[in-house]
Amino acid sequence: MAGITTILDFLEPVNLYELSEDEGYKDTQLGKHIAVNEEYFPDLEQADMVLVGCGESRGFIAGGNLNDGPNAIRKEFYSLFKWHTDVQVADVGNVKPGATLQDTYGALRSVVNELIEHKKRVVILGGSHDLTMGQYKAYSHKEQIIEATCVDAKIDLNMDSVLPADHFLMEMLVSEPNFVKHYNHIGFQSYFVHPTMLETIDKLRFDCYRVGRVKENIEEMEPVIRNSNLFSFDISAIQHSHAPANRVTPNGFNGEEACTLMQYAGMSTTVNTIGLYGYLPQQDEHNLTAKQLSHMLWYLMDGISKGKQEAPLAERDSFNEYRMAFTEIQTTFLQSKKTGRWWMEAPDGKMIACSHFDYLSASQNNIPERWMRSAERSSSPS
Repeated sequence: MAGITTILDFLEPVNLYELSEDEGYKDTQLGKHIAVNEEYFPDLEQADMVLVGCGESRGFIAGGNLNDGPNAIRKEFYSLFKWHTDVQVADVGNVKPGATLQDTYGALRSVVNELIEHKKRVVILGGSHDLTMGQYKAYSHKEQIIEATCVDAKIDLNMDSVLPADHFLMEMLVSEPNFVKHYNHIGFQSYFVHPTMLETIDKLRFDCYRVGRVKENIEEMEPVIRNSNLFSFDISAIQHSHAPANRVTPNGFNGEEACTLMQYAGMSTTVNTIGLYGYLPQQDEHNLTAKQLSHMLWYLMDGISKGKQEAPLAERDSFNEYRMAFTEIQTTFLQSKKTGRWWMEAPDGKMIACSHFDYLSASQNNIPERWMRSAERSSSPS
């Protein structure tokens, strides 16, 4: 692909020989079908998702540097069977470590920025969660206003910590100039979060969803993720029993729920960077966390495949249209005839992702909470 090889200086190739343990891959395994930066940089023209490894961990462990997390995840992912013939995967290798943590952020930003400029969906295999900053800077570098969603047991705004992985959200959400129009936090565990922190986040009109609420009705997270551009997933959100490398908490999402959230990210046409963070191979047991993350990548592919079935909103013949009024407010709901997903007209006239529950709420003359939050953000000063 023209121009994309400018990122080669930031990348190290993948050693397929090490990943396949000398056995090679069967024709039905993903390893046989992924375009890999091994001896030559791959052609990314047809790639629907592009893997980028970045094992930087200095933001999480004082004195830490690189870990082999990306390769451990690759090893498990490449061995899975390929079911989605309409989804093409490429792997451009691992980001070289910078002299400083900020240098690594910069290198990751350059790689991600170049890939999304070429309309690629980028999947970052981390590395510590603060690498989300490198992911975010790919947007801020070109001054693109975005919606961001993080899945994490904690809300990383702890300014008492010296580790960037504990407080990187502060810079991402309040630095000037700022390009985060809206932020969602999925799966926080209340005992890790200071009550006043939630009040502060609410005043900023950002949305936080407690893990218990999400588990009760995970389908409500699909429109939350669908509206996003940046999606960041910390393995601390997954139960230790499903991700043994998570040493933060025994509680959280189970493996299937984590896969479902990744599937939602794949179904979105606007999510174009996805980061999997917080994985340290030395803390894993029997490679179970690497296996879990590889399954999440497989479901990301499944979501991409499902998302390809969706019609553009401009093709109104592909949608059921419902006009209604709630509390004397006129609005329009759209339901896809192909996938069953819903959209509603926001206060600013734009169509935003919503759920069937929002439609039912409006039909009972109640203001959907999602509509109300959108109205609050539209009326609040920038």
